Amino acid sequence: MTSLQESALVTTGRNTGDAPVACQDELGYRRRELVEPDWRRLPGWADVTEAQWRDPQWQRVHCVRTIPQLRALAGPLLHDSFYADLVEDQRTSATMSMLVTPQMLNTMAPFAATNPDDFTDAFLADPIRRYMLPVASDRNTVWRSHPYSERDSLHEAEMWAVEGLTHRYPAKVLAELISTCPQYCGHCTRMDLVGNSTPQVAKNKLELRPVDRRDAMIDYLRRTPSICGVVVSGGDVANVPWPQLESFLLRLLEIDHIRDIGMGTKALAGLPQHWLQPKVLDGIERVATLARRRAVNLSIHTHINHAQTVTPLVAEASHAAFERGVRDIRNQGVLMRGINDSAATLLSLCFALHGEANILPYYLYMCDMIPNAEHWRLAVWEAQELQHRIMGYLPGYATPRVVCDVPYVGKRWVHQVDEYDREKGISYWTKNYRTGTERTEDTSDEDILRRRYPYYDPIGTLGQPGQDWWHKTGQYLEI
Repeated sequence: MTSLQESALVTTGRNTGDAPVACQDELGYRRRELVEPDWRRLPGWADVTEAQWRDPQWQRVHCVRTIPQLRALAGPLLHDSFYADLVEDQRTSATMSMLVTPQMLNTMAPFAATNPDDFTDAFLADPIRRYMLPVASDRNTVWRSHPYSERDSLHEAEMWAVEGLTHRYPAKVLAELISTCPQYCGHCTRMDLVGNSTPQVAKNKLELRPVDRRDAMIDYLRRTPSICGVVVSGGDVANVPWPQLESFLLRLLEIDHIRDIGMGTKALAGLPQHWLQPKVLDGIERVATLARRRAVNLSIHTHINHAQTVTPLVAEASHAAFERGVRDIRNQGVLMRGINDSAATLLSLCFALHGEANILPYYLYMCDMIPNAEHWRLAVWEAQELQHRIMGYLPGYATPRVVCDVPYVGKRWVHQVDEYDREKGISYWTKNYRTGTERTEDTSDEDILRRRYPYYDPIGTLGQPGQDWWHKTGQYLEI
C-alpha cells in the first residue's frame, strides 16, 4: 500500500488495523465516585490537617521545588534509584523547573502500598508523575527531540501584537498576563517563556512592567474591532493577584466588541484551593454579573489530562465557580503517550469531568513539538484512531475534539489533514486565514490559503523505512 493510499484511510477515520479496538464493555459509562487521596500516607504530610490542606497559602508554601524536598516528603517510600533517575533528567533533559503543588502530587500513586518496593514501582508508573515529574528513563533514547522541534513551537511570540498578546486567529487573541504558574508541567507548550530557567533552557522574559503590558493589550483591543474573543492566560491566571486580574477583566468588559472572555488556569485541578477562596469567588461573581448584563460569555479554560486528578476538591471549585455565574468551564487536555493514549483512559477522564465536576470536555490537543518531548507525542494517525474510538459514548456537545495545533496554522481537527505521508510521518495542513505575521503587502491571500504547512509524527512511531530515512536526512530536510 502506498503512502497516499494509507493517507486516504487514515484521513477518513477508518480503522487501519494499526492498533487494537477496545471492547465496548471496557469503554462504557460506569459512575465512579470522586476520591480525595489521603495525603497523610506520605511521611512528610502525616500531621497535616484538613484545614491546612484546604488553605491555598499552605499549598503554595509546601510545593515541591527540589529533590531534597521530595525526599523529605516521601521519606523511605522511594528508592534511591528513582532520585538518581530524576537528577539525571533535571541535568540533561528537563525544559521546565520542578514545581508541583501538594494537591497534584497527592494524586500520584494514590492507592499504592506504603512499602518502598511497591510504592516506588507505582510512583514510577503513575500517569500524573510521568508529565509532572519526568525522569530520564522516560525519555526516548534515540530521538529525544524531533529535528524540527522548537522552543516556541507554535511561534506565538512572532504573532504578538503587543508584548504577550498573541493575535493568531482572525477574531480572537491570547493575552499572556504572566509567565509563571502554581505548578510546571514537563510538556508545557510555552516552555520558552514560562517558569525558571533549567540547565537546558535559558528562558525568555517579558520585558514590560505588568501594568504597562496590560495597558498596551487593552489599547490594542480597543483599536481592533475585528476581535471578539480573549483568552486571558499566561502562565496561569491563578498567579495574577486577584485585584489585578479582576481589573483587567472589567476593562475587557468595557470594550463593546469583546463578546467572549476565557480565563486560562490549570490551577483548577492543581490548586483548587485558590479558586475556593471567598475573595476570589466574590470577585468572580462581580465579573460574571457584569458579563451577564452585557451579554458576554465568561468561561474558565482548564487543563486536566487524567481522571485521577479530578478529585472532590476540583469538583467543589468547579461547582462554586458556576454558582457565582461562570457560564462554562472547558477542559483542554493534552494527549500524551503513557498517560492518556487509550480510549478507555480518555473516556474515564471525560466521564469524571462531565458527570462529576460539570467541566466540559472541550479539546484534546496533540502534544506540541517542543524539545525533549518525543516520548510524549503521538502520531497523527494515533490521534485519529482515538477520536474515532471515543465517538458515541458521550453527548455530542461533551465529546472532545482531538486537534493538532499546527505551527503557523492553528488548531485543526485531526481529520482535517490535507495529505499524509505515513511512511515518513509528515502530514500537510492548510488554513483559511492570515496570522499576525502574514499581514504584509508582499504576501497575497492566494499564497496563504494555498500553502501547505507540515507537521511531523514522532520518528519512533514510524516503520523501519521511515526511521532510516530520518536517520539519513535528520534536521537538514527541506520541505
